[in-house]
Amino acid sequence: MQLTSLAAPALLAQNAAAQFNMLRFACSQLVVDRIDPLVNPGMQYTPHLHQFAGGNSLNLTMDPATHDLAASSCTSCSFKEDKSNYWTAVMFYKSTNGTYKRVPQVGNGGPQGQLINNGGLDVYYIPSGTVTAFKKVIKHLEEHLGALFDLMQGFRMLAGSATQTDPNKVTKTNICHRCWTSTSEDNFIGGAPCTDSDTVDIPTDKTCKMIRQTIIFPTCWDGTNLDSPDHQSHVAYSAGSGANGGGACPSTHPVKLPQIMYELMWNVTEFTNDATFPTDGSNPYVYSMNMGGSAAHGDYLFGWGGDTLQKAMDNSCNLNTDCAAAGIHAQAPAEYNACTIEQQAPEDVDGWLAALPMGEMAIKA
Repeated sequence: MQLTSLAAPALLAQNAAAQFNMLRFACSQLVVDRIDPLVNPGMQYTPHLHQFAGGNSLNLTMDPATHDLAASSCTSCSFKEDKSNYWTAVMFYKSTNGTYKRVPQVGNGGPQGQLINNGGLDVYYIPSGTVTAFKKVIKHLEEHLGALFDLMQGFRMLAGSATQTDPNKVTKTNICHRCWTSTSEDNFIGGAPCTDSDTVDIPTDKTCKMIRQTIIFPTCWDGTNLDSPDHQSHVAYSAGSGANGGGACPSTHPVKLPQIMYELMWNVTEFTNDATFPTDGSNPYVYSMNMGGSAAHGDYLFGWGGDTLQKAMDNSCNLNTDCAAAGIHAQAPAEYNACTIEQQAPEDVDGWLAALPMGEMAIKA
Protein backbone atom coordinates (compact mmCIF):
# COMPACT_ATOMS: atom_id res chain seq x y z
CA MET A 1 0.00 0.00 0.00
CA GLN A 2 1.15 3.53 -0.70
CA LEU A 3 -0.04 6.19 1.73
CA THR A 4 -0.47 9.03 -0.71
CA SER A 5 -2.38 12.30 -0.48
CA LEU A 6 -5.41 10.79 1.24
CA ALA A 7 -3.83 8.89 4.10
CA ALA A 8 -0.28 10.06 4.68
CA PRO A 9 -1.05 13.64 5.82
CA ALA A 10 -3.42 12.38 8.51
CA LEU A 11 -0.80 10.04 9.90
CA LEU A 12 1.99 12.58 9.64
CA ALA A 13 -0.05 15.27 11.38
CA GLN A 14 -0.83 12.95 14.27
CA ASN A 15 2.76 11.86 14.75
CA ALA A 16 5.35 13.99 13.04
CA ALA A 17 8.12 12.00 14.68
CA ALA A 18 7.41 8.96 12.53
CA GLN A 19 7.29 8.94 8.75
CA PHE A 20 4.34 6.56 8.58
CA ASN A 21 3.84 5.54 12.23
CA MET A 22 2.50 2.08 11.53
CA LEU A 23 3.43 -1.57 11.46
CA ARG A 24 3.36 -3.16 8.00
CA PHE A 25 4.55 -6.74 7.71
CA ALA A 26 4.23 -10.02 5.85
CA CYS A 27 2.28 -13.03 7.07
CA SER A 28 2.84 -16.17 5.01
CA GLN A 29 0.32 -18.96 4.72
CA LEU A 30 0.11 -21.16 7.80
CA VAL A 31 -2.43 -23.51 6.20
CA VAL A 32 -5.38 -23.56 3.77
CA ASP A 33 -8.12 -25.41 5.62
CA ARG A 34 -11.88 -25.86 5.92
CA ILE A 35 -12.14 -24.80 9.56
CA ASP A 36 -13.31 -21.59 11.24
CA PRO A 37 -12.58 -21.44 14.99
CA LEU A 38 -14.32 -18.06 15.31
CA VAL A 39 -17.64 -18.60 13.48
CA ASN A 40 -17.83 -22.43 13.50
CA PRO A 41 -15.69 -23.55 16.47
CA GLY A 42 -15.14 -27.30 16.65
CA MET A 43 -16.42 -28.00 13.12
CA GLN A 44 -14.40 -29.87 10.52
CA TYR A 45 -15.25 -29.20 6.87
CA THR A 46 -16.92 -25.85 7.45
CA PRO A 47 -19.19 -24.37 4.74
CA HIS A 48 -16.25 -22.72 2.98
CA LEU A 49 -12.47 -22.71 2.76
CA HIS A 50 -10.12 -20.25 4.51
CA GLN A 51 -6.44 -19.42 4.31
CA PHE A 52 -4.78 -18.81 7.69
CA ALA A 53 -1.68 -16.98 8.87
CA GLY A 54 -0.01 -16.45 12.23
CA GLY A 55 0.66 -18.63 15.27
CA ASN A 56 0.89 -22.40 14.91
CA SER A 57 -1.39 -23.10 17.90
CA LEU A 58 -4.35 -22.63 15.53
CA ASN A 59 -6.93 -25.36 16.11
CA LEU A 60 -10.59 -26.20 15.55
CA THR A 61 -11.94 -24.49 18.65
CA MET A 62 -9.54 -21.77 19.91
CA ASP A 63 -11.64 -21.79 23.09
CA PRO A 64 -11.14 -18.34 24.69
CA ALA A 65 -11.49 -19.92 28.14
CA THR A 66 -8.42 -22.13 27.68
CA HIS A 67 -6.46 -21.12 24.59
CA ASP A 68 -3.53 -18.71 24.72
CA LEU A 69 -2.34 -17.88 21.22
CA ALA A 70 0.92 -16.45 22.56
CA ALA A 71 1.89 -20.02 23.51
CA SER A 72 2.44 -20.87 19.82
CA SER A 73 5.95 -22.19 19.13
CA CYS A 74 6.24 -20.26 15.85
CA THR A 75 4.41 -17.74 13.69
CA SER A 76 4.13 -17.35 9.92
CA CYS A 77 4.22 -13.55 10.39
CA SER A 78 7.33 -11.35 10.33
CA PHE A 79 7.37 -10.34 14.00
CA LYS A 80 8.16 -13.33 16.19
CA GLU A 81 6.20 -11.82 19.10
CA ASP A 82 3.00 -11.82 17.01
CA LYS A 83 1.23 -15.16 17.50
CA SER A 84 -2.15 -13.73 16.44
CA ASN A 85 -4.20 -15.58 13.84
CA TYR A 86 -5.40 -13.82 10.69
CA TRP A 87 -7.62 -15.45 8.08
CA THR A 88 -9.76 -14.78 5.03
CA ALA A 89 -11.77 -16.64 2.42
CA VAL A 90 -9.93 -18.00 -0.63
CA MET A 91 -10.33 -16.68 -4.18
CA PHE A 92 -11.02 -19.16 -6.99
CA TYR A 93 -11.08 -18.86 -10.76
CA LYS A 94 -14.08 -20.51 -12.43
CA SER A 95 -13.42 -21.57 -16.00
CA THR A 96 -16.11 -21.73 -18.66
CA ASN A 97 -16.02 -25.54 -18.43
CA GLY A 98 -17.24 -25.31 -14.82
CA THR A 99 -14.01 -26.28 -13.05
CA TYR A 100 -12.30 -24.21 -10.35
CA LYS A 101 -8.71 -23.42 -9.40
CA ARG A 102 -7.41 -21.56 -6.37
CA VAL A 103 -5.85 -18.20 -7.28
CA PRO A 104 -2.23 -17.92 -6.04
CA GLN A 105 -1.13 -15.09 -3.76
CA VAL A 106 2.08 -13.09 -3.94
CA GLY A 107 3.93 -10.66 -1.68
CA ASN A 108 3.27 -6.95 -1.56
CA GLY A 109 5.70 -4.38 -2.93
CA GLY A 110 5.40 -0.66 -3.49
CA PRO A 111 7.34 2.35 -2.23
CA GLN A 112 7.44 1.11 1.38
CA GLY A 113 9.47 -1.93 0.40
CA GLN A 114 8.88 -5.45 -0.83
CA LEU A 115 7.28 -7.88 1.60
CA ILE A 116 8.21 -11.51 1.00
CA ASN A 117 5.27 -13.87 1.42
CA ASN A 118 4.67 -17.52 0.75
CA GLY A 119 0.97 -16.98 0.07
CA GLY A 120 -0.85 -15.42 3.01
CA LEU A 121 -1.43 -11.70 3.40
CA ASP A 122 0.13 -8.46 4.57
CA VAL A 123 -0.99 -6.90 7.85
CA TYR A 124 -1.06 -3.26 8.91
CA TYR A 125 -1.54 -1.79 12.39
CA ILE A 126 -2.22 1.93 11.87
CA PRO A 127 -2.59 4.09 14.99
CA SER A 128 -4.41 7.41 15.07
CA GLY A 129 -3.69 9.31 18.25
CA THR A 130 -3.63 7.32 21.49
CA VAL A 131 -4.81 3.74 21.02
CA THR A 132 -5.43 0.70 23.20
CA ALA A 133 -3.82 -2.30 21.56
CA PHE A 134 -6.11 -5.16 22.60
CA LYS A 135 -4.59 -5.68 26.03
CA LYS A 136 -5.37 -9.07 27.44
CA VAL A 137 -7.76 -9.31 30.36
CA ILE A 138 -6.90 -11.32 33.46
CA LYS A 139 -9.80 -13.37 34.78
CA HIS A 140 -9.83 -15.50 37.91
CA LEU A 141 -11.55 -18.86 37.61
CA GLU A 142 -11.97 -21.81 39.96
CA GLU A 143 -10.60 -25.09 38.70
CA HIS A 144 -12.55 -28.22 39.57
CA LEU A 145 -9.99 -28.87 42.32
CA GLY A 146 -10.65 -25.45 43.81
CA ALA A 147 -7.31 -23.89 42.92
CA LEU A 148 -7.32 -20.30 41.69
CA PHE A 149 -5.49 -19.52 38.48
CA ASP A 150 -5.08 -16.62 36.11
CA LEU A 151 -6.43 -17.03 32.62
CA MET A 152 -5.30 -14.80 29.78
CA GLN A 153 -8.23 -14.25 27.46
CA GLY A 154 -7.73 -12.61 24.07
CA PHE A 155 -9.58 -10.17 21.85
CA ARG A 156 -11.20 -11.31 18.58
CA MET A 157 -13.35 -9.79 15.84
CA LEU A 158 -14.75 -10.22 12.34
CA ALA A 159 -14.93 -7.73 9.45
CA GLY A 160 -17.37 -8.19 6.57
CA SER A 161 -20.04 -10.83 6.00
CA ALA A 162 -19.65 -14.18 4.24
CA THR A 163 -23.35 -14.12 3.29
CA GLN A 164 -23.61 -10.62 1.82
CA THR A 165 -24.70 -10.70 -1.84
CA ASP A 166 -25.42 -7.01 -2.44
CA PRO A 167 -22.35 -4.82 -3.08
CA ASN A 168 -24.48 -1.73 -2.42
CA LYS A 169 -24.79 -2.83 1.21
CA VAL A 170 -21.02 -3.00 1.68
CA THR A 171 -19.07 0.10 2.72
CA LYS A 172 -16.36 0.45 0.08
CA THR A 173 -14.06 2.28 2.49
CA ASN A 174 -13.83 -0.95 4.54
CA ILE A 175 -13.94 -3.79 1.97
CA CYS A 176 -12.58 -3.25 -1.53
CA HIS A 177 -10.72 -4.63 -4.57
CA ARG A 178 -8.40 -3.01 -7.11
CA CYS A 179 -7.24 -4.10 -10.56
CA TRP A 180 -3.47 -4.23 -11.07
CA THR A 181 -2.49 -4.20 -14.75
CA SER A 182 1.08 -5.23 -13.91
CA THR A 183 2.53 -8.02 -11.80
CA SER A 184 4.82 -5.45 -10.17
CA GLU A 185 3.29 -3.34 -7.42
CA ASP A 186 6.04 -0.81 -8.02
CA ASN A 187 3.79 0.30 -10.88
CA PHE A 188 1.41 1.72 -8.29
CA ILE A 189 -2.16 2.35 -9.38
CA GLY A 190 -4.34 4.96 -7.70
CA GLY A 191 -4.08 6.36 -4.19
CA ALA A 192 -4.67 4.90 -0.76
CA PRO A 193 -6.78 1.70 -0.62
CA CYS A 194 -10.58 1.66 -0.59
CA THR A 195 -10.94 4.95 -2.45
CA ASP A 196 -12.27 5.85 -5.90
CA SER A 197 -9.71 3.53 -7.53
CA ASP A 198 -11.42 0.52 -5.92
CA THR A 199 -14.67 -1.42 -6.17
CA VAL A 200 -16.56 -3.68 -3.79
CA ASP A 201 -16.91 -6.28 -6.55
CA ILE A 202 -13.92 -8.29 -7.73
CA PRO A 203 -12.66 -6.70 -10.99
CA THR A 204 -13.39 -8.70 -14.15
CA ASP A 205 -11.23 -6.84 -16.68
CA LYS A 206 -8.95 -9.19 -18.59
CA THR A 207 -6.17 -6.60 -18.37
CA CYS A 208 -5.91 -7.23 -14.61
CA LYS A 209 -2.74 -9.18 -13.84
CA MET A 210 -3.25 -8.98 -10.08
CA ILE A 211 -6.22 -8.11 -7.89
CA ARG A 212 -5.56 -6.41 -4.59
CA GLN A 213 -8.08 -7.17 -1.86
CA THR A 214 -8.26 -4.88 1.18
CA ILE A 215 -10.11 -5.57 4.44
CA ILE A 216 -10.18 -2.79 7.06
CA PHE A 217 -11.35 -3.63 10.59
CA PRO A 218 -13.28 -1.44 13.05
CA THR A 219 -11.21 0.88 15.25
CA CYS A 220 -13.60 1.41 18.19
CA TRP A 221 -14.23 -1.00 21.07
CA ASP A 222 -16.87 -1.02 23.82
CA GLY A 223 -14.04 -1.44 26.34
CA THR A 224 -15.63 -4.44 28.05
CA ASN A 225 -16.30 -7.40 25.79
CA LEU A 226 -13.48 -9.29 24.13
CA ASP A 227 -16.00 -10.86 21.75
CA SER A 228 -19.74 -10.80 21.00
CA PRO A 229 -22.17 -13.42 19.63
CA ASP A 230 -21.85 -12.04 16.08
CA HIS A 231 -18.13 -11.23 16.61
CA GLN A 232 -18.88 -7.65 15.52
CA SER A 233 -21.18 -5.88 18.00
CA HIS A 234 -18.41 -5.23 20.56
CA VAL A 235 -16.58 -3.11 17.97
CA ALA A 236 -17.62 -0.30 15.63
CA TYR A 237 -16.22 1.73 12.78
CA SER A 238 -15.18 5.27 13.61
CA ALA A 239 -16.20 8.52 11.97
CA GLY A 240 -13.16 8.30 9.69
CA SER A 241 -12.95 6.19 6.55
CA GLY A 242 -10.31 4.34 4.62
CA ALA A 243 -6.75 3.52 5.66
CA ASN A 244 -6.09 6.55 7.88
CA GLY A 245 -6.18 5.07 11.36
CA GLY A 246 -9.81 6.02 11.92
CA GLY A 247 -11.51 9.08 13.39
CA ALA A 248 -13.60 9.80 16.48
CA CYS A 249 -15.32 6.86 18.19
CA PRO A 250 -19.03 6.76 19.12
CA SER A 251 -20.03 6.92 22.79
CA THR A 252 -21.16 3.29 22.68
CA HIS A 253 -17.65 2.17 21.68
CA PRO A 254 -15.36 4.81 23.19
CA VAL A 255 -12.03 2.95 23.24
CA LYS A 256 -9.82 3.68 20.22
CA LEU A 257 -7.99 0.70 18.72
CA PRO A 258 -5.20 0.63 16.16
CA GLN A 259 -6.63 0.14 12.70
CA ILE A 260 -5.95 -3.37 11.42
CA MET A 261 -5.87 -3.76 7.67
CA TYR A 262 -5.31 -6.87 5.55
CA GLU A 263 -3.92 -6.64 2.03
CA LEU A 264 -3.93 -9.64 -0.28
CA MET A 265 -2.41 -9.73 -3.74
CA TRP A 266 -4.16 -12.34 -5.91
CA ASN A 267 -2.10 -13.13 -9.02
CA VAL A 268 -4.61 -13.82 -11.81
CA THR A 269 -2.12 -13.64 -14.71
CA GLU A 270 -2.37 -17.33 -15.65
CA PHE A 271 -6.15 -17.09 -15.94
CA THR A 272 -6.44 -13.95 -18.06
CA ASN A 273 -4.46 -15.73 -20.78
CA ASP A 274 -6.53 -18.91 -20.51
CA ALA A 275 -8.85 -19.97 -23.32
CA THR A 276 -11.54 -20.65 -20.71
CA PHE A 277 -11.79 -16.99 -19.64
CA PRO A 278 -15.45 -15.96 -20.14
CA THR A 279 -16.30 -13.69 -23.04
CA ASP A 280 -19.86 -12.87 -21.94
CA GLY A 281 -18.82 -10.36 -19.26
CA SER A 282 -19.50 -12.71 -16.35
CA ASN A 283 -17.11 -12.63 -13.40
CA PRO A 284 -14.83 -15.69 -13.33
CA TYR A 285 -13.52 -14.86 -9.83
CA VAL A 286 -15.37 -15.97 -6.73
CA TYR A 287 -14.52 -16.46 -3.10
CA SER A 288 -14.76 -19.89 -1.51
CA MET A 289 -18.41 -19.28 -0.54
CA ASN A 290 -19.12 -19.21 -4.33
CA MET A 291 -19.86 -15.51 -3.93
CA GLY A 292 -18.29 -12.29 -5.14
CA GLY A 293 -16.53 -9.34 -3.54
CA SER A 294 -19.49 -8.28 -1.41
CA ALA A 295 -18.98 -11.42 0.72
CA ALA A 296 -15.28 -10.77 1.37
CA HIS A 297 -14.47 -10.99 5.07
CA GLY A 298 -11.58 -11.27 7.51
CA ASP A 299 -11.19 -12.82 10.96
CA TYR A 300 -8.80 -11.68 13.69
CA LEU A 301 -7.67 -13.31 16.94
CA PHE A 302 -5.25 -11.26 19.05
CA GLY A 303 -2.13 -13.11 20.12
CA TRP A 304 0.76 -10.68 20.64
CA GLY A 305 3.06 -11.61 23.50
CA GLY A 306 2.56 -9.55 26.66
CA ASP A 307 2.19 -5.83 25.97
CA THR A 308 4.48 -5.76 22.92
CA LEU A 309 1.82 -4.46 20.54
CA GLN A 310 0.83 -1.69 22.94
CA LYS A 311 4.48 -0.67 23.25
CA ALA A 312 4.86 -0.79 19.46
CA MET A 313 1.95 1.63 19.08
CA ASP A 314 3.11 3.89 21.94
CA ASN A 315 6.67 4.09 20.57
CA SER A 316 5.79 4.66 16.90
CA CYS A 317 7.42 1.43 15.74
CA ASN A 318 7.54 1.47 11.97
CA LEU A 319 6.99 -0.99 9.12
CA ASN A 320 8.61 -4.45 9.47
CA THR A 321 11.87 -3.81 11.30
CA ASP A 322 13.11 -4.51 14.82
CA CYS A 323 11.89 -2.00 17.39
CA ALA A 324 13.89 -2.12 20.62
CA ALA A 325 11.52 0.23 22.46
CA ALA A 326 8.72 -2.34 22.12
CA GLY A 327 10.85 -5.47 22.25
CA ILE A 328 9.64 -6.72 18.86
CA HIS A 329 11.89 -8.53 16.41
CA ALA A 330 11.46 -9.08 12.66
CA GLN A 331 12.25 -12.60 11.50
CA ALA A 332 13.97 -13.45 8.24
CA PRO A 333 11.55 -14.70 5.53
CA ALA A 334 13.00 -18.22 5.75
CA GLU A 335 12.00 -18.35 9.43
CA TYR A 336 8.37 -17.28 9.14
CA ASN A 337 7.86 -19.13 5.85
CA ALA A 338 8.88 -22.34 7.63
CA CYS A 339 6.02 -22.04 10.14
CA THR A 340 3.21 -24.19 8.74
CA ILE A 341 0.76 -26.78 10.10
CA GLU A 342 -1.16 -29.72 8.66
CA GLN A 343 -4.79 -29.36 7.63
CA GLN A 344 -7.26 -30.24 10.38
CA ALA A 345 -9.94 -30.96 7.76
CA PRO A 346 -7.77 -32.87 5.27
CA GLU A 347 -8.56 -32.47 1.55
CA ASP A 348 -6.65 -31.58 -1.60
CA VAL A 349 -7.65 -28.04 -2.58
CA ASP A 350 -4.89 -27.42 -5.13
CA GLY A 351 -5.11 -27.86 -8.89
CA TRP A 352 -8.35 -27.96 -10.86
CA LEU A 353 -11.45 -28.95 -8.87
CA ALA A 354 -14.79 -30.21 -10.17
CA ALA A 355 -16.60 -28.04 -7.60
CA LEU A 356 -15.81 -25.67 -4.77
CA PRO A 357 -15.17 -27.44 -1.44
CA MET A 358 -18.44 -26.49 0.27
CA GLY A 359 -19.86 -29.31 2.38
CA GLU A 360 -18.46 -32.40 0.68
CA MET A 361 -14.71 -32.88 0.42
CA ALA A 362 -12.96 -31.31 -2.54
CA ILE A 363 -13.27 -33.34 -5.76
CA LYS A 364 -10.58 -33.18 -8.43
CA ALA A 365 -11.67 -32.26 -11.95
